[in-house]
Amino acid sequence: MTTITEEYAAALFTLSSEEGKKHEVAQSLKTVKSLLLEYPEYIDLLAAPSLPFEERVGLLDSAFSESIHEYALSFVKLLCERGHIRELLDCIDEYTKLYEASDGIATAYVTSAVELTAEEREALREKLEKKLSRRVELSCSVDEGLLGGIIVKVDGNIMDGSLRRRLADVKATISG
Repeated sequence: MTTITEEYAAALFTLSSEEGKKHEVAQSLKTVKSLLLEYPEYIDLLAAPSLPFEERVGLLDSAFSESIHEYALSFVKLLCERGHIRELLDCIDEYTKLYEASDGIATAYVTSAVELTAEEREALREKLEKKLSRRVELSCSVDEGLLGGIIVKVDGNIMDGSLRRRLADVKATISG
Protein backbone atom coordinates (compact mmCIF):
# COMPACT_ATOMS: atom_id res chain seq x y z
CA MET A 1 0.00 0.00 0.00
CA THR A 2 1.17 3.48 -0.79
CA THR A 3 0.65 6.61 1.23
CA ILE A 4 -1.67 7.85 -1.52
CA THR A 5 -3.76 4.69 -1.25
CA GLU A 6 -4.01 4.97 2.51
CA GLU A 7 -4.85 8.69 2.43
CA TYR A 8 -7.58 8.35 -0.21
CA ALA A 9 -9.13 5.32 1.48
CA ALA A 10 -9.01 6.99 4.90
CA ALA A 11 -10.65 10.14 3.52
CA LEU A 12 -13.47 8.14 1.94
CA PHE A 13 -13.90 6.08 5.10
CA THR A 14 -14.05 9.19 7.28
CA LEU A 15 -16.65 10.82 5.04
CA SER A 16 -18.81 7.71 4.74
CA SER A 17 -18.59 7.08 8.50
CA GLU A 18 -19.58 10.64 9.36
CA GLU A 19 -22.56 10.38 7.02
CA GLY A 20 -23.56 6.93 8.28
CA LYS A 21 -22.94 5.40 4.85
CA LYS A 22 -19.85 3.24 5.45
CA HIS A 23 -21.72 -0.03 4.85
CA GLU A 24 -23.31 1.18 1.60
CA VAL A 25 -19.97 2.49 0.37
CA ALA A 26 -18.22 -0.77 1.34
CA GLN A 27 -20.79 -2.78 -0.63
CA SER A 28 -20.47 -0.42 -3.59
CA LEU A 29 -16.69 -0.72 -3.61
CA LYS A 30 -17.05 -4.50 -3.45
CA THR A 31 -19.21 -4.31 -6.59
CA VAL A 32 -16.64 -2.12 -8.35
CA LYS A 33 -13.78 -4.44 -7.39
CA SER A 34 -15.66 -7.51 -8.57
CA LEU A 35 -16.32 -5.91 -11.94
CA LEU A 36 -12.74 -4.70 -12.34
CA LEU A 37 -11.33 -8.11 -11.49
CA GLU A 38 -13.61 -9.61 -14.12
CA TYR A 39 -12.66 -6.95 -16.70
CA PRO A 40 -9.12 -5.74 -15.84
CA GLU A 41 -8.81 -3.93 -19.16
CA TYR A 42 -11.34 -1.38 -17.86
CA ILE A 43 -8.64 0.17 -15.65
CA ASP A 44 -6.37 0.51 -18.69
CA LEU A 45 -9.17 2.28 -20.54
CA LEU A 46 -9.79 4.67 -17.63
CA ALA A 47 -6.07 5.39 -17.36
CA ALA A 48 -5.56 6.03 -21.08
CA PRO A 49 -4.32 9.61 -21.54
CA SER A 50 -5.67 9.58 -25.10
CA LEU A 51 -9.24 9.35 -23.76
CA PRO A 52 -10.51 12.76 -22.60
CA PHE A 53 -11.47 12.98 -18.93
CA GLU A 54 -15.11 13.76 -19.80
CA GLU A 55 -15.38 10.50 -21.74
CA ARG A 56 -13.86 8.54 -18.85
CA VAL A 57 -16.39 10.09 -16.48
CA GLY A 58 -19.14 9.20 -18.95
CA LEU A 59 -17.94 5.59 -18.97
CA LEU A 60 -17.99 5.52 -15.17
CA ASP A 61 -21.47 7.04 -15.03
CA SER A 62 -22.87 4.56 -17.54
CA ALA A 63 -21.22 1.61 -15.76
CA PHE A 64 -21.96 2.53 -12.15
CA SER A 65 -24.40 5.42 -11.62
CA GLU A 66 -27.39 3.10 -11.15
CA SER A 67 -25.62 0.41 -9.13
CA ILE A 68 -23.31 2.01 -6.55
CA HIS A 69 -23.49 4.69 -3.87
CA GLU A 70 -22.73 8.22 -5.02
CA TYR A 71 -19.74 8.51 -2.66
CA ALA A 72 -18.13 5.44 -4.22
CA LEU A 73 -18.77 6.74 -7.73
CA SER A 74 -17.35 10.17 -6.87
CA PHE A 75 -14.34 8.47 -5.34
CA VAL A 76 -13.61 6.50 -8.51
CA LYS A 77 -14.05 9.66 -10.58
CA LEU A 78 -11.67 11.55 -8.29
CA LEU A 79 -8.98 8.87 -8.65
CA CYS A 80 -9.47 9.00 -12.41
CA GLU A 81 -9.21 12.80 -12.45
CA ARG A 82 -6.09 12.87 -10.29
CA GLY A 83 -4.31 10.19 -12.32
CA HIS A 84 -4.48 7.56 -9.58
CA ILE A 85 -7.01 5.18 -11.13
CA ARG A 86 -4.46 2.36 -11.15
CA GLU A 87 -4.46 2.60 -7.34
CA LEU A 88 -8.22 1.92 -7.18
CA LEU A 89 -8.07 -1.76 -6.22
CA ASP A 90 -5.54 -1.03 -3.47
CA CYS A 91 -7.74 1.84 -2.25
CA ILE A 92 -10.73 -0.50 -2.13
CA ASP A 93 -8.70 -3.05 -0.14
CA GLU A 94 -7.58 -0.36 2.29
CA TYR A 95 -11.14 0.98 2.71
CA THR A 96 -12.33 -2.58 3.32
CA LYS A 97 -9.71 -3.04 6.05
CA LEU A 98 -10.82 0.16 7.75
CA TYR A 99 -14.49 -0.80 7.45
CA GLU A 100 -13.97 -4.31 8.77
CA ALA A 101 -11.82 -3.12 11.67
CA SER A 102 -14.42 -0.54 12.68
CA ASP A 103 -17.25 -3.09 12.64
CA GLY A 104 -15.35 -6.09 14.00
CA ILE A 105 -15.70 -8.01 10.75
CA ALA A 106 -13.20 -10.50 9.35
CA THR A 107 -13.10 -11.53 5.71
CA ALA A 108 -12.21 -15.16 5.19
CA TYR A 109 -10.84 -15.95 1.73
CA VAL A 110 -11.92 -19.51 0.99
CA THR A 111 -10.48 -21.56 -1.86
CA SER A 112 -12.05 -24.92 -2.63
CA ALA A 113 -11.71 -27.58 -5.30
CA VAL A 114 -15.41 -27.28 -6.17
CA GLU A 115 -17.93 -24.55 -5.51
CA LEU A 116 -19.32 -24.71 -1.99
CA THR A 117 -23.06 -25.02 -1.57
CA ALA A 118 -24.98 -22.33 0.32
CA GLU A 119 -25.29 -24.72 3.27
CA GLU A 120 -21.54 -25.44 3.29
CA ARG A 121 -20.73 -21.73 3.13
CA GLU A 122 -23.11 -20.99 6.00
CA ALA A 123 -21.70 -23.81 8.15
CA LEU A 124 -18.14 -22.64 7.49
CA ARG A 125 -19.05 -19.04 8.26
CA GLU A 126 -20.65 -20.07 11.57
CA LYS A 127 -17.61 -22.16 12.58
CA LEU A 128 -15.25 -19.30 11.76
CA GLU A 129 -17.38 -16.78 13.66
CA LYS A 130 -17.32 -19.05 16.71
CA LYS A 131 -13.55 -19.52 16.42
CA LEU A 132 -12.78 -15.82 15.83
CA SER A 133 -15.49 -14.39 18.12
CA ARG A 134 -16.62 -11.86 15.53
CA ARG A 135 -18.64 -11.55 12.36
CA VAL A 136 -17.15 -13.22 9.30
CA GLU A 137 -17.78 -12.56 5.62
CA LEU A 138 -16.70 -15.19 3.12
CA SER A 139 -14.99 -14.51 -0.18
CA CYS A 140 -15.12 -17.83 -2.00
CA SER A 141 -13.22 -18.96 -5.08
CA VAL A 142 -12.65 -22.26 -6.83
CA ASP A 143 -9.23 -23.68 -7.69
CA GLU A 144 -9.67 -26.81 -9.73
CA GLY A 145 -5.99 -27.56 -9.07
CA LEU A 146 -6.87 -28.54 -5.51
CA LEU A 147 -7.50 -32.25 -5.19
CA GLY A 148 -10.10 -31.70 -2.51
CA GLY A 149 -10.76 -29.85 0.73
CA ILE A 150 -10.46 -26.12 1.33
CA ILE A 151 -7.93 -23.45 2.17
CA VAL A 152 -9.05 -20.54 4.37
CA LYS A 153 -7.08 -17.32 4.78
CA VAL A 154 -8.24 -14.94 7.48
CA ASP A 155 -6.42 -12.27 9.51
CA GLY A 156 -3.11 -13.24 7.94
CA ASN A 157 -3.50 -16.89 8.99
CA ILE A 158 -3.87 -19.82 6.64
CA MET A 159 -5.91 -22.88 7.53
CA ASP A 160 -4.99 -25.45 4.93
CA GLY A 161 -7.46 -28.32 4.89
CA SER A 162 -6.64 -29.30 1.34
CA LEU A 163 -6.12 -32.90 0.34
CA ARG A 164 -2.74 -31.90 -1.16
CA ARG A 165 -1.52 -30.69 2.25
CA ARG A 166 -2.84 -33.80 3.97
CA LEU A 167 -1.04 -36.03 1.47
CA ALA A 168 2.16 -34.02 2.00
CA ASP A 169 1.79 -34.55 5.77
CA VAL A 170 1.40 -38.31 5.26
CA LYS A 171 4.44 -38.37 2.96
CA ALA A 172 6.50 -36.45 5.52
CA THR A 173 5.44 -38.86 8.27
CA ILE A 174 6.37 -41.89 6.16
CA SER A 175 9.68 -40.37 5.05
CA GLY A 176 10.57 -38.98 8.45
